[in-house]
Amino acid sequence: MASRIAAAAKGIRFASNAYASAANPWLAERIAIKEHAGPATETWRKISLYVCIPVIGVASINAYNLYARHQAHLEHERHEGHERVKYPYMRLRAKAFPWGDDSLFFNPDVNF
Repeated sequence: MASRIAAAAKGIRFASNAYASAANPWLAERIAIKEHAGPATETWRKISLYVCIPVIGVASINAYNLYARHQAHLEHERHEGHERVKYPYMRLRAKAFPWGDDSLFFNPDVNF
């Protein structure tokens, strides 16, 4: 026990020697798994860098373009003067909210 404590103090870990693979079958299996997983890890790293990141960029540009077109359409409708129809079945309230007639997230530019 004292030798393990002394080895730990020196920075040497118990039973973690890579050269003991023949004596330790579990360690030999772990080393084999690590060597086998190396090419697959490299493949997924390349997929992440060269496929996923560009796809995220293209999707972001597409989302921004859709948002810009939608904002232009809303601005066009404001200038056209389209009147919003307030149907009687919309915004039915049994009693007023404590903060007023509108909901807590009411936006007069979007909601009616």
